[in-house]
Amino acid sequence: MADNKVLIVEDDANLLETLKYNLRKEGYDVVTASDGEKAIEVARKEKPDLIILDIMLPKISGFEVCRILRKEMPVPILMLTAKADETDKIVGLEIGADDYMTKPFSMRELLARVRAMLRRTKMAAAPPAGEQSSIKIGNLEVDTARHRASLSATVLELSPKEFDLLAFLVKNKGLVFSREQLLEKVWGYDYAGDTRTVDVHIRWLRQKIETDPAHPERLVTVRGTGYKLEG
Repeated sequence: MADNKVLIVEDDANLLETLKYNLRKEGYDVVTASDGEKAIEVARKEKPDLIILDIMLPKISGFEVCRILRKEMPVPILMLTAKADETDKIVGLEIGADDYMTKPFSMRELLARVRAMLRRTKMAAAPPAGEQSSIKIGNLEVDTARHRASLSATVLELSPKEFDLLAFLVKNKGLVFSREQLLEKVWGYDYAGDTRTVDVHIRWLRQKIETDPAHPERLVTVRGTGYKLEG
């Protein structure tokens, strides 16, 4: 765990210190930033394994920081919001965040999320021995060894969690999974209540792999159950 570097971006000094203390106690190497400009600078320099990113920041908002960094690096991003506004959550996910938490939150839950996100990243980077690393379904190809997906030989721009979700569904083509099952299998933890995270990632994937995202033929909804990827 000590080789995992976490960047915390938070302008509330008390919360920043609390997060830093608890993450270091868990054995993580922690770097920090208290505004958007500094966050981008530190991320580019330190190349963290995960970013905890507040939305409301001085100078540059967390949304803009996420948008900029997502284009430059595949680092998992956990966004923090002080609002219960669904719009903030959805916007964060759609610009590339992998997950979000609403303040106030349980430190125990945040640490569980961090562990799960880092574990999933490592698993994606090192597929189990004997597992087929490249899978093709029609013109869609997912290469887990290279962490790359392509459609008709054109590489898709996917966030880390979009890739994880697509890779899981491709490996299990034809099988139906509920939102709760996808959260457990792809995000790596039990998620009580809000499953909007899955819906947003499914919608985002459809925009990238479907000819007509409004009428998906590949990544389909099974009414009352969940989602599946057609073979």
